[in-house]
Amino acid sequence: MKWFRKSLTAKAVLTTLGLSFLALVTLGGFLSFSLANAFYQNRVEQILSETERAIGSVQSTIAAASLNDETSLQTVLNSVVPTLQVSGSSANRQVALLRSPGQPQLELFQSPISPDLDLNSIPEELRIKVRENPAILSYTPVGLVRDGITVPGVTVGGAISVPLAGEFELYLVYDLSPEQEALSLVQSALAIGGIFLIFIIGLVSYLVTRRVIQPVEQAAKAAELLAQGNLDERLAERGDDVVAQLARSFNKMATNLQQQIQKLDSLSRMQRRFVSDVSHELRTPLTTIKLAGEVIFANRKGLDPALSRSAELMQAQIDRFERLLADLLEISRYDAGAVQAELEVRDLNAVVGSAIASIEPLAASRNMPIQVLLPARAVEAELDAKRIERLIVNLLSNAVEHGEGKPIQVEVGENATAVAVCVTDFGVGMTKQQLERIFDRFWRADPARQRSLGGTGLGLAISKEDAILHRGWLQVWSKPKRGSSFRLTLPKRSDLVIANSPLPLPPRSMEP
Repeated sequence: MKWFRKSLTAKAVLTTLGLSFLALVTLGGFLSFSLANAFYQNRVEQILSETERAIGSVQSTIAAASLNDETSLQTVLNSVVPTLQVSGSSANRQVALLRSPGQPQLELFQSPISPDLDLNSIPEELRIKVRENPAILSYTPVGLVRDGITVPGVTVGGAISVPLAGEFELYLVYDLSPEQEALSLVQSALAIGGIFLIFIIGLVSYLVTRRVIQPVEQAAKAAELLAQGNLDERLAERGDDVVAQLARSFNKMATNLQQQIQKLDSLSRMQRRFVSDVSHELRTPLTTIKLAGEVIFANRKGLDPALSRSAELMQAQIDRFERLLADLLEISRYDAGAVQAELEVRDLNAVVGSAIASIEPLAASRNMPIQVLLPARAVEAELDAKRIERLIVNLLSNAVEHGEGKPIQVEVGENATAVAVCVTDFGVGMTKQQLERIFDRFWRADPARQRSLGGTGLGLAISKEDAILHRGWLQVWSKPKRGSSFRLTLPKRSDLVIANSPLPLPPRSMEP
């Protein structure tokens, strides 16, 4: 069924065959019924004509005979049956000359009947109809038993007047098995012809469909390759029909798309190089400014109070500018694809502990205790300890920034394929719209609020890149006025695929 859903050729051919089959069955049934009816009606007309001549012949024979007594009557009537069985165009017929009820009794008279005739083939309803309408031939279809097999037949009856004996009924029973065999032969020929016709229709449908659909399949394949980055993929252009027009339009679209992508890629490279070059070029004057600022900051006590405050502010901004340059260089390296992780097996508990130690003084200054939930044993995984520690520090800094003085929770977990760290604060939280942009560069949930910790606006963007570099996940859950939870999930080994995270999101402490 999957092959049928994916193949236009299969759908077209099978649909054509199905509709053709229904049409042929309908037409074949109509033709079969029409032929059977025509065969039957023609044969009945022929039988009626033969019966009428047979009755006329019998009546003439009786009229011409000298019937003086019962013996002569019996002799004449006994000659009727053999004569009628062999006369006419129908060899397969049997005859019965029956006396109508209520006639004068003749002691020696016997009704002449064909030797193999079964009187059950002469229904009583037909005899009644013959007696009620002696001037009209009556007939009825019957079933005849031949060698244990029931075959179709027709019984025709008519009235005959016999001197000395009164009214008689002449019945001719016709075997229609030859006609049935002829009809079966025609029906078999129709069925075999229909099968061959279905096969021919299927073959023609396949050839025509492939002729039409193959260019569409080629276009679909080319579009898929184009989507995978093969911008040089093109379709063959042949002729002037609609398929050729499709190929020309596709190639034109692919060429325009390639040009636009190359143009955008060139602009992107220029932008990344510009950021990298500017960041590098700013390092030299920044170093000079920083050295001068440190000298002024170290001697601020001898300055006027206003100048001393200015020196402190300048030193804080120089430090922030230095961090911004470092982050810009790091993000430009990610954009250029020049970052490689230095993986080694490390204890994630130790990496988390180191990150907490670096942020703990800041949290303590804001009276924000850090609650740590670590497994009792080491949680080992292949990771770049420096980058993961920086990532966790970023998450902790973000929790301190927006935690509103409430405790911060850090939890570590592991399963068969992955390890995870979850950093949770119970502060302001974020809306759904804010969550959609949380990892954007230089984005703040509240643009009107200043960064009290001097962040660069690139921390979470770099953290996301660090997680992707490790083939891991960095996910966030947040609700306004309930807090936020960031969960980092990493594979235990670089060749493993994460099936699920060891820690829930939101964490159990956030569940209502």
